[in-house]
Amino acid sequence: QVQLVESGGGLVQAGGSLRLSCVVSGSTFSRFAVGWYRQAPGKQRDVVATISSGGLTDYSDSVKGRFTISRDNTKNTVYLQMNSLRPEDTAVYYCNARWMRYDLWGQGTQVTVSS
Repeated sequence: QVQLVESGGGLVQAGGSLRLSCVVSGSTFSRFAVGWYRQAPGKQRDVVATISSGGLTDYSDSVKGRFTISRDNTKNTVYLQMNSLRPEDTAVYYCNARWMRYDLWGQGTQVTVSS
């Protein structure tokens, strides 16, 4: 059974950095497109960054130039490097992996940026 686990959230001061990790079990990881989403209290869940199975990336305007999504297929892992964090980046961050019939979501990891 394919499963997805996120990690790496925490509390950081404005201007700081965090790196989130998303591990997808199974031997077909390289075929998955993976995205990071976030949801702040009282708001809808929005896409932050995505990476295709071929490594193509896309970012929301709010994080361009500050966040970097990458993947290491040898470790079944997608990373979200977050630099120059702002208080408005505070949210629960979710990883999503999609391929064929699979549409997997993680449990979320809290990121809190203090001013």
